Amino acid sequence: MANTPSTPPGHGPVPRSVLLTGASGGVGTVAARALADHGFRVFAGVRDPGAYRPPSPQVVPVALDVTDPDAVATAAATVAERTGGALYAVVNNAGVLVQGPLELVPAAELHRQFAVNVYGPALVTQAFLPLLRRGHGRLVNVSAPTARVPAPFFGPIGASKAALQAMSHALRVELAHWGIPVVILEPGAMRTEIFRRAAEAQEQAASSLSEGQTELYAAQLAAIGTAAAAMKAAPPDIMAAAILRSLTAARPRARYTVGPDTRLIGLLSRLPLRTQDRLISGVLGLDKVAPAQGSAK
Repeated sequence: MANTPSTPPGHGPVPRSVLLTGASGGVGTVAARALADHGFRVFAGVRDPGAYRPPSPQVVPVALDVTDPDAVATAAATVAERTGGALYAVVNNAGVLVQGPLELVPAAELHRQFAVNVYGPALVTQAFLPLLRRGHGRLVNVSAPTARVPAPFFGPIGASKAALQAMSHALRVELAHWGIPVVILEPGAMRTEIFRRAAEAQEQAASSLSEGQTELYAAQLAAIGTAAAAMKAAPPDIMAAAILRSLTAARPRARYTVGPDTRLIGLLSRLPLRTQDRLISGVLGLDKVAPAQGSAK
């Protein structure tokens, strides 16, 4: 293949190299193993390589904090040296989830949401594009359904993923000149630690609120908690399979939706906004919460 480094005399084929950010947990762990099993050499972007256990000899840990420009530049130089300057793919998988009523989300948490989910992929893309250009590679960005249909109390994650999707759409046309496909992966709810960590961060943020602030959204959050408990999350394996599909397709799609709940998002995104609001409120049980006194609702 044109994007496979040349084979030194007397050696076997050189595997195609992929940078995978956020490789140390959740989808990243499963994806790194799946890509390695398929024959890719995976440069696993992790914050602490010393604490990371590669699932395969084909997985090479690389120190990478996507929010640190110097760390990203160093990682790009390391990967360039190990690959001869050519890379088959970058998968921007690293992400965090900040949830809760927007009114009560701390400024530091909002900054963290965008630092990891938006600025991080932008920094990684800028640093690794020369390697992708030389390797005739492709760029894969992991988004979320809330980018298209934002959900109440998930405004920060929805806004960050909407920004990532907008950036991806722009890049798809900008990089078409070099034949570099840009792919958006849109997974639904997955059985990973990201939701537990998000809930813990929300609880920690709530500990600094006054009793009056806590009571403002107590009923709505209780309704959403009940609805969320009844929802079924998909195993991360299906997301790993989607990443693999986006890397092995001769002509990858511009967007892959992953998981059964993403079909509903596709339907909702075509409806009028007020209709979306009513349906989302019904699904989350918010329509059963009594309006606040004096509300114009």
